[in-house]
Amino acid sequence: MTEEKTMLFSQDALRKLLWPLIIEQFLAIAMGMADTVMAASCGEAVVSGISLVDSICVLLIGLFTAMASGGAVVAAQYMGHGDKEMVGRASNQLFIAVGGVALLFMAIALVWNRGLLALLYGNVEADVMSAARIYFYIVAVSFPFLGIYNGGAALFRAVGDSKVSMKVSLVANLVNVVGNAILIYGAGIGVTGAALSTLFSRILSAVLIVMLLKKSDKIIMSNDWRLDTEILGKILYIGVPNGLENSIFQIGKLLTTSLIAGFGMAATTANAVTGSIASFQQIPANAIGVAMITVIGQCIGAGETEQAVYYLKKMMKVAYTCMILLGIPMIIFARPICGIYHLSPETMKITVFLLCYSCVCCMLVHPLSFAQSNALRAAGDVRFTMIVAIASMWLCRVGMAYILGQGLGLGVIGVWIAMTMDWVVRAFLFTNRVRTGKWLKYKDRLVK
Repeated sequence: MTEEKTMLFSQDALRKLLWPLIIEQFLAIAMGMADTVMAASCGEAVVSGISLVDSICVLLIGLFTAMASGGAVVAAQYMGHGDKEMVGRASNQLFIAVGGVALLFMAIALVWNRGLLALLYGNVEADVMSAARIYFYIVAVSFPFLGIYNGGAALFRAVGDSKVSMKVSLVANLVNVVGNAILIYGAGIGVTGAALSTLFSRILSAVLIVMLLKKSDKIIMSNDWRLDTEILGKILYIGVPNGLENSIFQIGKLLTTSLIAGFGMAATTANAVTGSIASFQQIPANAIGVAMITVIGQCIGAGETEQAVYYLKKMMKVAYTCMILLGIPMIIFARPICGIYHLSPETMKITVFLLCYSCVCCMLVHPLSFAQSNALRAAGDVRFTMIVAIASMWLCRVGMAYILGQGLGLGVIGVWIAMTMDWVVRAFLFTNRVRTGKWLKYKDRLVK
């Protein structure tokens, strides 16, 4: 490997990129957790309702987030190539793509609120469905604002500045928590209060990120908002496969969530709570996955494939170290952690088991399954990741969930076993792709 002075990212530069991303990931999860914990005072039906809607929202949001990722990869490669003008042009096209998708899915969510929920969760209890409908209507209005924020945040990260999105996320989360306290506890409007607080915080985050973009000297936005088919095509080359992967992945999750809903409220609530808590262990790996887009993208844009391989290995080591350091304490203190949700004894028993199981599986395969795949995408190897993710999702996570959960009677535990089978398949195939070097053969596809 070349000497440190010739490297694109020093140790200090990596730390400055990663730590804000970790904090931002923490804050993003904290927003959802704040809704769930504070809404828990209104009963398990409200918690379950919010959880069901969140599953749908993740699907819809994932589509325009994929567009943002596509734009970030293109911008990062142009930055590595030293072409700031093209970074600005790519930025404009990114917002066109993200804005269009976000508006479309807001309309879909508002018009087909009742139909979507009935189709996916028609067998849930009436009070759970009522809470879900209220939450879905209000949160759907936030999609365009969330799209704007994600687009702006992706651009700042692409140029190596992750502090901006962290600071905006901090402010938005504080607003969300305060709003929850006022509307849930003060006004006593329960699920409506949780939804309104989330909406207000997302509006604020969009306004702040736009203001900061206008002041930025790293991202010079163009005044020309006409479609640039060449650049938009490059963004879609990354974004469409990623969007298809995310959407099909989330559809699969919706099917498994619907399956779990049929196991009763205890299983539904345990699944929601475990997912919320377990996501904290995944924060560093997820943050490193986001950082891969910037680091690997700039390396590829600069023609430094050797450095791309070096940083991939280095960042994976960091991801595993963090996963282990977080996972062990979460296993030891699983019961008191779950206790903050005021669960029934039956729900508590299931939740503690699922949390411990999840922690062990995360320490073994999660970074290889998810963080590593973003390195492939940053290098332009998007079709392979899409095919692997879709096939593994449907064959392992969905197919085996029905076999283990319903067919063999393992319930929600069987669904989680199927999920980790999906992780193992992804980890094996992505690792083999990196080992053979095939992920680098698309390195000239975006920036020449």
